[in-house]
Amino acid sequence: MAIEILMPALSPTMEEGTLAKWLVKEGDVVKSGQILAEIETDKATMEFEAVDEGVIGRILVAEGTSGVKVNTAIAVLLEDGESADAVVAPAASTAAAPAVTPVAAAAPAVTPVAAAAPAVAPVAAAAPKAAGARVFASPLARRIAAEKGLDLASVQGSGPHGRIVRADVEAAKVGAAPAPVAVAAAPVAEAKVAAAPAMAAGPSTETVLKTYADRPFTEVKLDGMRKTIAARLTEAKQTVPHFYLRRDIELDALMAFRAELNAKLESRGVKLSVNDFVIKACALALQQVPTANAVWAGDRVLQFKKSDVAVAVAIEGGLFTPVLRDAEAKSLSALSAEMKDLAKRARDRKLAPAEYQGGSFAISNLGMFGIDNFDAIINPPHAAILAVGAGVAKAIVKNGAVVVGTVMSVTLSVDHRVIDGALGALLVNAIKDNLENPLAMLA
Repeated sequence: MAIEILMPALSPTMEEGTLAKWLVKEGDVVKSGQILAEIETDKATMEFEAVDEGVIGRILVAEGTSGVKVNTAIAVLLEDGESADAVVAPAASTAAAPAVTPVAAAAPAVTPVAAAAPAVAPVAAAAPKAAGARVFASPLARRIAAEKGLDLASVQGSGPHGRIVRADVEAAKVGAAPAPVAVAAAPVAEAKVAAAPAMAAGPSTETVLKTYADRPFTEVKLDGMRKTIAARLTEAKQTVPHFYLRRDIELDALMAFRAELNAKLESRGVKLSVNDFVIKACALALQQVPTANAVWAGDRVLQFKKSDVAVAVAIEGGLFTPVLRDAEAKSLSALSAEMKDLAKRARDRKLAPAEYQGGSFAISNLGMFGIDNFDAIINPPHAAILAVGAGVAKAIVKNGAVVVGTVMSVTLSVDHRVIDGALGALLVNAIKDNLENPLAMLA
């Protein structure tokens, strides 16, 4: 029988997308694993592969159509002997996708200073498969799983109706159990419910338009990223109990050490930034204060053994927060090279979802813009985010004498559900100690 090809959820946070380009046409024979189309999400343009084999009987959604909801039929695949005449016309299939509703817009995790997406699995993949239950997977996914020695019953599918596709198998680890997915699913549902009134907060569109009816203005339509930012900002600020811890950090030792290192690394084409040291300092601090290396998971807290640090990168129209995984174990030069690569691909919108989702802690550095200090909004499910200001010359007291030193102000925004005041103080103090004693970070 004919198989509907559905708009895929290409990331755990995707609710709708734009069908940017078809790479097949009606009548084409396709094989499992073949790239069918390019889909634009709120973050990137990604390729969509076929799960089944057959013939493209009818294309239901034209190229360039935006606002196509996940699981909307976009094409029909025919099996051997079937005729395209039996395929229902696309009348209601593409139902001019409506604008994002308050609930739908709430899922992705983006803040004004950090845009890391939540480290949780898609809602559709919430429960492990029952023993003996049939496993739905593409032939290509089955072959890759066999080569890896992977039990498909332990893999959560992201394809239509939960079918396992190549990307799921490639991302899975041998021996991985599906139970953690069920743990993470609850907060996703809760976040959507809690965020429902968020987009309705404030005056309505009609009220605002009437207020400024006599003033000239240009109306800017919201793209997917800006809708996501608006929804997640409101949700985070309304549902996460923030508190803030501030410290001034003396940078003179770091600046001298950085200049010495850069002189020695120049022949290798390496130039370390202050931000590279901040990343390393935070990664090590999460190891030094391990109970703060955590995320909020609805009815529990998840504490991590590795330091996965997200760093905000501004792009046109929004921002990304690529994640530097295992940052505590990487050298400064390795962190610098990785951060430069991630930032470049973020600006080109070439990051894969796995590169900007997850992490347990975020950094937002506006010091390069001359901002002295600011308060960042926590990016759920993270428990903390560090706002980094500019290093400026200030009068400081050393050994009883007033001298001029370079001082950088930082503010740690903390989720009180996960980290209490004393624990947060230990974390921000560990960051300060690392930055003021940079040589020790190499030990």
